[in-house]
Amino acid sequence: MKKEVYINSIGSVSVQKTFNNSEFLNEIVDYEGISVKAVDPNYKEYIPPAAARRMAKGIKMSAVSSQNAMKEAGLENVDAIIVGTGLGCLGDSEKFVRDLLDNDEQYLTPTKFIQSSHNTVAGSIALDMGCKGYNFTYVHSNISFESSLWDAKLQLANNEAEKILVGAVDEVVDHHVITHQFIEHIKKEPVSMRDVLNSGTKGIVFGEGSHFFVLSNKKQQSTYSKLLDMGIYNTLSNDEVSETIRHFVEKNGASIKDLDGVILGNNGDVEHDTIYHELGTSLFHEIPQLVYKHLSGEYDTASGFAFWLANKIFKTGKVPETLRWNDLPINNPKRLLIYNQYRGKNHSLVLLEKC
Repeated sequence: MKKEVYINSIGSVSVQKTFNNSEFLNEIVDYEGISVKAVDPNYKEYIPPAAARRMAKGIKMSAVSSQNAMKEAGLENVDAIIVGTGLGCLGDSEKFVRDLLDNDEQYLTPTKFIQSSHNTVAGSIALDMGCKGYNFTYVHSNISFESSLWDAKLQLANNEAEKILVGAVDEVVDHHVITHQFIEHIKKEPVSMRDVLNSGTKGIVFGEGSHFFVLSNKKQQSTYSKLLDMGIYNTLSNDEVSETIRHFVEKNGASIKDLDGVILGNNGDVEHDTIYHELGTSLFHEIPQLVYKHLSGEYDTASGFAFWLANKIFKTGKVPETLRWNDLPINNPKRLLIYNQYRGKNHSLVLLEKC
């Protein structure tokens, strides 16, 4: 039974200019708002214009990020496609229902309905590359990406597949922003990128993005890192978080001090960032701490952006200053831990090692 799981390539479309794999946060995109949209690449370079006009934002972003990942891995096809998403193509669902009401249930085109399901992205990618293998979509709130990653890890470990395309995608939907702002899950007032993590207010700045990775049990020249282990925990008390993380690291033959850094999911929600602050002054106080959601915004699969970040750090050996949360030195890190949670639930841990 092979246990090695390698990340052989990456692709990303996000609030930052991440669609160009040759760059790594060279130019930071600033914003001020309660929601922020992804920087669009030139979709004509990836998708025929006639087809792109009919596609939802999430599908277009995923077409770009998945094609970039496949190209970097030197592949035309894979054994499986696994995608995690919290909202899927909710925007097209909303448009279909609106058209249904506006047109009195008559003269409706089927496109928006067809594209409204959560598995549209995985299906669309499979059709484009002619992949007839395992095709699955996980809709598990803020652990949707981690669920997809875990599925891929198990398949590779059990030799059920050799090359798997794993993705994470979510898009900004206006109705979702309005309703979640009403229940104070999204901030009431616009916040700038520079201030969001120290805003001291309830709620988050909502974002979007698509992040794809080719995972394999075989290392190749383009390989970024090795996935050592991961863990998902639905419910943990604040007192249990620290001990759970410690046990997770130790069962992988290391201690907290052996980590070169930890990537934390702080999102600026004053009610729930306390978990990260407590860890920062206790369990993680002696290791470099990095943050990322001020760059990406918060969404169900934002941890996919953290996964992309970790792999870019490994490949370049550099840590951009905008990611630094404390002043401890970090140079050419070889082992990073990603820790994320949302509103005190669905905690996830991902341990990566540079190849």
